Amino acid sequence: MKNSKPKHSASQNKRKLAAALVFGLVFSLLLVLGYLGIQAFSYPDKKGPSYGPQQEIKVSIGKGLPLSQIAQLLFQKQLIVHPYWFRFYASEKGEASKIKAGEYLLSAKMTPKQILERLKLGPVVQEKSVVFPEGIHMLEVASRLAEEGICPKDEAERLMRDQQFIESLDLKTDTLEGYLFPDKYQFRMGTDCKIPLTRMVKQGRKVFSDLKTQYFEGLRILNRNYKFNDRDIIIMASLVEKETAQKDERPRIAGVFLNRLRIPTFIPHRLETDPTIVYGCTIPLQKSVACQKFDGRIRRSQLQDAENLYNTYQHDGLPPGPISNPGKAALLSVLHPDSTPYLYFVSKNDGTHHFSVTLQEHQAAVNKYQKHK
Repeated sequence: MKNSKPKHSASQNKRKLAAALVFGLVFSLLLVLGYLGIQAFSYPDKKGPSYGPQQEIKVSIGKGLPLSQIAQLLFQKQLIVHPYWFRFYASEKGEASKIKAGEYLLSAKMTPKQILERLKLGPVVQEKSVVFPEGIHMLEVASRLAEEGICPKDEAERLMRDQQFIESLDLKTDTLEGYLFPDKYQFRMGTDCKIPLTRMVKQGRKVFSDLKTQYFEGLRILNRNYKFNDRDIIIMASLVEKETAQKDERPRIAGVFLNRLRIPTFIPHRLETDPTIVYGCTIPLQKSVACQKFDGRIRRSQLQDAENLYNTYQHDGLPPGPISNPGKAALLSVLHPDSTPYLYFVSKNDGTHHFSVTLQEHQAAVNKYQKHK
C-alpha cells in the first residue's frame, strides 16, 4: 500500500500559501484603504500644493458649471490636489449645489474646506472709491473710470454719446457732458459702464433738484429774465466751473456772465470765455479746420473761428452745450449769483481774478496782470 501523506502535506502547503497570499493582499488592501481613508479624512484641512500660487489669483466659476469641472479648474490653477477628492468631499457634504457662480480670489494657502466655503459664500464684490473733481469733462471721466479699473474707456466714451442710452436716462442731449456729477463714489470694479454713468447722472439730478427747491426764487428769475431752462443753467454752471477754482468767486463770475447776456449796453451779448474755445477744439467729434490745428494754445485763428460753435467770442449767448461737469457750488452760483455791476474779469495769475466795470478798467487790468505793462 502506497503512502499518501506527502501528497496530503503538499496540498496543505498550497492552501496555507494561498491563505497567506490572500491574507497579505487583504492586509495590504486594508493598509491602502486605511491610508486613503486617513488622507481623505484629513484632505479638507490640508492646504494646496506648495508649488501653487501663494498669492491670491482670480478664478472664474461659470454659471451652471458642473462640480467635476470646478474641481478640475481648481486643480489646473494649482489650488488643490486630488480633484476627485475635492469632488467627493463637496458631494458627500451636500454642498455642490450651493456653489455660486462668479469671480473669486483664491490661493494655495487655502484648504479645500476654506475654498469650498468661499465658493458657497459667493464672489466678494470688489469696490473702489473713485473721486471725480469739479469741472472734469466727460472724456476725463471715461479715463478715470478706466484708470481705476471700473470699466473700459472706449465703452464709457461710446455710451456718453449713445442716444439710446442717453434717452434711457430721460435726457434730451447729444452727450452726457454736464450731467456726470463730480463727487466721490464707490463703484464695483470690472462692471458694466452703464452702472457708474447712470449713478453719476442720478446723483447730479438729485443735487440739482434739491438746489432748485431751495433756491426757487433764483430759478424763477433766471426763467423770467433770461428764459433759462434746466439745461441752460447747467451750461452756465459749466462755464463758471472752468473759469475759477475759487468758490467765493463763482457767484461773482456767474453775475458777470449774466450781466453780459442782459445789460443792453453790452453788445454783442457774447460771453467771451477761453474754455469754450478749448472745449470746441478738443471734445466734439466734428471739429472746424482751425480747431484741427489747435495745439493746446489759443491763437488768432481759433479766436476768429466762427465754425467752432462753442466759440463764445464769435457767437452770442450760451454755447450749444456744457463744457464740463459742474459741481454743486457752480450750480448754486448760477441760481444765486452776486448782484454786481462788473462786466469783465482777468486772471491775476494767482488763482484769483480782477473784476472791472468798464472796458477801459479791464484793459488796464489786462496790461497789469497779463502784459505786465
